[in-house]
Amino acid sequence: MKLFGTDGIRGKVGEYPLTPDMISHIGKGVGLFLTKKKNPVHIFVGRDTRISGKKILDDLRAGLGGWVHIMDAGILPTPAIAFLNRRSADDAGIMITASHNPYYDNGIKFFDENGFKFSLQEEAEIEALIAKFTPRCFESPDKTNWIESDYFEYLEDVYVDFLIDSCPFQKDPSNLKIVVDCANGATFRVAPKLFKRFRMTPVLINIHPNGKNINENCGSEHPQGLIQKVLEEKAVAGFALDGDGDRLVAVDETGTVLTGDQIIASLALDLKYRGKLKPPTVVTTVMSNMGLRMVLAKNSITHVEADVGDRNVVMAMRKAGALLGGEDSGHIVFWDQHTTGDGLFTMLRLMAVMVNCNKKLSELRAETRVFPQILLNVPVTSKPALETVAPVSTAITAVEQALKGEGRVLVRYSGTQPLCRVMVEGVSDDAIRPYAHQIAATIEKELG
Repeated sequence: MKLFGTDGIRGKVGEYPLTPDMISHIGKGVGLFLTKKKNPVHIFVGRDTRISGKKILDDLRAGLGGWVHIMDAGILPTPAIAFLNRRSADDAGIMITASHNPYYDNGIKFFDENGFKFSLQEEAEIEALIAKFTPRCFESPDKTNWIESDYFEYLEDVYVDFLIDSCPFQKDPSNLKIVVDCANGATFRVAPKLFKRFRMTPVLINIHPNGKNINENCGSEHPQGLIQKVLEEKAVAGFALDGDGDRLVAVDETGTVLTGDQIIASLALDLKYRGKLKPPTVVTTVMSNMGLRMVLAKNSITHVEADVGDRNVVMAMRKAGALLGGEDSGHIVFWDQHTTGDGLFTMLRLMAVMVNCNKKLSELRAETRVFPQILLNVPVTSKPALETVAPVSTAITAVEQALKGEGRVLVRYSGTQPLCRVMVEGVSDDAIRPYAHQIAATIEKELG
């Protein structure tokens, strides 16, 4: 039985594994896993604005039963749950969200007592418990330790305090005219509170969730509305969050979207300039653009490459002692302050660079050239090691030689789907597109 994907448990509500019975069983498995370590157990539980969130919370509650003492944190961003869990030293945190997915999807993310996502080993232990449990071993007391409340408003303020205290503004940011897209998601309450504390009056859009409009033509996955609003308002920048607030997309004053790699580069260069990037190391994934790699090397910043996934980035950061890491998708982690990606936190840090250095976002963007990437997904029926499939290995080598050091090739299997992902990067789209299709055609012939 495989329940956990790359970021918790996720699926379409009402279908396995997000049926009421299965959600309850997940709660039981997590409860038993945690109480094997200590008893009683204390858990923070948060959720985004999806219509299914409260029902999933109740189903989890039925499974957890009297195993744990639960604090219903209400609607809060995922990184807020990680922070609150770490701050209070509670035993675990749970976030009910499907991140940037449509409203009819949902999911469950888990954090340990230090605010880190459960490890692969911990997830495997929970899956094993769920697979073999009997009703008797999960009998719960008649009364639970559930704290009944829609949400605890003061927790929002605690999280906002953390964001403000962690932001290195050296100048007053109140005159910045910005647009912020909250994706009708988990940041719709905390974002206005945050800006009020900074005496800022940004143009806030998509802050009226109805349970079904989360991520709907808005947020980090759909920045078109943000771009239009930035241009209409003549704003200096725009920022889009995703449904659970753990990642960020930025738009400059010209309406151009910055890549996550460009944001990471700007933050890294600022930290290095201020003598704060110690060690001078940045962690990103194998998908990071050549342009980021080049600007880091030019500025004597070591680049560490991790597998795709923010959990893998965090693991590599911990190993390298790096203060900054992230993904091109906008998951960016500041190790000295946080244990997971945080869109609002990243937004404040990027705004601080703009204010402190008196630079436009377009100027920061220009510091990192983005090389074109062609990404293709090829359906496969099996997943043998690619180096053992001679025609595929030969095709990859041929393209690498043809690029003559002015590009790179990355071919890997999807961790959750029967797909092989082909990425070719180079100096021009027209030059690399045939190479990507050449490799994809070979994979389709051999493995499709």
